[in-house]
Amino acid sequence: QVQLVESGGGLVQAGGSLRLSCAASGRTFSSYVMGWFRQAPGKEREFVAAIWWSGGSTYYADSVKGRFTISRDNAKNTVYLQMNSLKAEDTAVYYCAARLRTSSVFSSWGQGTQVTVSS
Repeated sequence: QVQLVESGGGLVQAGGSLRLSCAASGRTFSSYVMGWFRQAPGKEREFVAAIWWSGGSTYYADSVKGRFTISRDNAKNTVYLQMNSLKAEDTAVYYCAARLRTSSVFSSWGQGTQVTVSS
């Protein structure tokens, strides 16, 4: 499994931007599909975005499409989530996750980073 550490969370005003980073350990980072998920207080964890191992394909939840951008740098073993035009409803703990390209399950998770958007 790969070890994941998120960073970049914080407090931002509505309309502002943040960039989350997720650093992965291991030499096979490029074999993994990487994803971002989030969990707001009292709600279930939900999918935000995912990026294929080559970076050629990306997927987004409808709620963030057009505002968030997922990217990865395989040379740095890092995946990013650029969040623009943030809304109060984006407030949540954001988690980085990884799954092997041959699996349908995200099996490795980071500890999460808090994003708070004030209105």
